Amino acid sequence: MGSIVTDILMWLTDLGYFGIALGLMIEIIPSEIVLAYGGYMVSNGTITFTGAVIAGVIGGTIAQCFLYWIGCYGGRPFLYKYGKYLLIKKHHIETAEKWFEKYGGGVVFSARFIPVVRHAISIPAGIAKMPLSKFVGLTVLAIIPWSIFFVYLGIELGSRWDHVESVAKKYTIPIMIAAVVLIILYFGLKKLRKK
Repeated sequence: MGSIVTDILMWLTDLGYFGIALGLMIEIIPSEIVLAYGGYMVSNGTITFTGAVIAGVIGGTIAQCFLYWIGCYGGRPFLYKYGKYLLIKKHHIETAEKWFEKYGGGVVFSARFIPVVRHAISIPAGIAKMPLSKFVGLTVLAIIPWSIFFVYLGIELGSRWDHVESVAKKYTIPIMIAAVVLIILYFGLKKLRKK
């Protein structure tokens, strides 16, 4: 990791639970790294496991609600113009929109485990004016296991928490495959109901 990223991470995590939530809200540093460092803090007794997970869920949910509201009130033109400042490219938005159109609102849960679509899926949900309560419910349900997983990995890695991305790869690929299977099953059940 670059020294600037490390400095930002240290500053955020010095704020404890609030820092973890804030780190996930602003997404300057990938959530996996913030949560893994949170796990390291748990391992040395600075914070508790439950507190780290709750902070991760709150921060992650607020970040996704922010993207939802941008989609809802700003729409495509705003996102095409300013999305780059949120680290969201035009093709991310278009991919997420295709997924949302194809699989419907239920994809908000499953897509959280798939790179590229993970963050961008909130935008078409906002554009489509998906009910906020349903959006938040599905988002929270996806962020809880994500936060638990990476905080736990951070605990297991201890002072080697910064190796989380390489260690997580062997777990995230099966999780991604499972998420895609869930989306296909969801879509299949929806089609069967219509028939």
